[in-house]
Amino acid sequence: HSSPPNTVKFVPSLLFCHRDPKQTVAMISLKREREDDLDDDDNEDGVAAKVVRGRVVEDRRSRHCPYLDTINRSVLDFDFEKLCSISLSHINVYACLICGKYFQGRGLKSHAYTHSVQFTHHVFLNLHTLKFYCLPDNYEIIDSSLEDITYVLKPTFTKQHIAGLDKQGKLYRAYDGTTYLPGIVGLNNIKANDYANVVLQAFSNVPPLRNYFLEEENYRGIRRPPGDIMFLLVQRFGELMRKLWNPRNFKAHVSPHEMLQAVVLCSKKNFQITKQGDAVDFMTWFLNALHGALGGTKKKPSIITKAFQGSMRIFSKKLPHPDLLPEEKEALLVTEEYQEQMSESTFLFLTLDLPTAPLYKDEKEQLIIPQVPLFNILGKFNGSTEKEYKTYKENFLKRFQLTKLPPYLVFCIKRFTKNNFFVEKNPTIVNFPITNVDLREYLTEEAQATEKNTTYDLVANVVHDGKPTEGAYRIHVLHHIWKRQESDDTNNHTGV
Repeated sequence: HSSPPNTVKFVPSLLFCHRDPKQTVAMISLKREREDDLDDDDNEDGVAAKVVRGRVVEDRRSRHCPYLDTINRSVLDFDFEKLCSISLSHINVYACLICGKYFQGRGLKSHAYTHSVQFTHHVFLNLHTLKFYCLPDNYEIIDSSLEDITYVLKPTFTKQHIAGLDKQGKLYRAYDGTTYLPGIVGLNNIKANDYANVVLQAFSNVPPLRNYFLEEENYRGIRRPPGDIMFLLVQRFGELMRKLWNPRNFKAHVSPHEMLQAVVLCSKKNFQITKQGDAVDFMTWFLNALHGALGGTKKKPSIITKAFQGSMRIFSKKLPHPDLLPEEKEALLVTEEYQEQMSESTFLFLTLDLPTAPLYKDEKEQLIIPQVPLFNILGKFNGSTEKEYKTYKENFLKRFQLTKLPPYLVFCIKRFTKNNFFVEKNPTIVNFPITNVDLREYLTEEAQATEKNTTYDLVANVVHDGKPTEGAYRIHVLHHIWKRQESDDTNNHTGV
């Protein structure tokens, strides 16, 4: 209500209300139970500091913790999923820096508190806030000597550091004493995930892709629809990339556990950790999934299309059914449906077909493993070589010609053929040079005039060993110290 003139307004500073005493007692006991159950994370800033007469006074113990010498860096491993080893919860997870295990909470009834009392392990790290605490005393530890632990958990890269990655070829020494080159470190094969490891390792050595994911700011602001899980793939790939290129690692290998869990989830279990898969199938899905998660579409580019996308012309001609009479075939070939049609298409990688392997043994009772130069199988894209493609109903004759070359070109040599009974592997050896592979002759005349750089140097080579259904994958990656292949320093390299 509006106050009449010349009246004084009173704002109450205290309100006294009557309440039933039984209800008050019940509320107090309920509040105490909730306080016991809740973690103290809500008042983290108040742990290291006390408020005295309106002034913030730092806890004296924060900078003089007597338990820092008990930290065991050799057991610390932040590659695995951040969940409590007892409750399996992701909320408020702390790492014990003495035994390396993960526990939830910091309150009186929490698993971390119980662990600290039971095993006299006192130093813990909050895996989300990156703050250190001493339990059971429950005060924050402030010490610059712990910065190396937070850097291993969450490596960060400046623009200057990223710009100099390809220039410096310096070996670093891990905490366990082994020397390693950042970016050229092993990925653990947890069960049967080597098919994914080789693809992740290869992409981590593509400079534009690497530089983009090393800096989290590049993709942090990308908006995704509510409930979208695909962006988890981007976050985990960025984390893995930073761990692979970390110059201050505690060990000279990385476990892609969190990355692969994101792959299993986002692919709806099409690609698994415990079951061997096809590296080409995984790469195809991974590139398209990353492109979509980064907000890319057919028209809107992403870092994936900027690095790998090229374009080609496809000339397609429909063939008459082979069972028809010659006169009927000739009549059909004149119709418009059976004329050659041209279409434009983009690609992220090129599939190369191998010549069929010999069926019979030679005079020495041995199967001859044929060898073929890379440029022979590249003839598929010269614009004149035709190949027949069969579908369930129709047959087509197709030829291809490139119209645009991407900055980084991926070749997939098709080795595996499936039929109704088994999977067969073509053992043909492909000989290819390591540097100066010129693809100018496979471009159209218009593209040859506009494309300046058409030569490529080898960055990575993925190899499959063993039987088609079993076997294992391995990868050769270009060294930045000697600028040569890790496994072979000759002028020609044989890829299988």
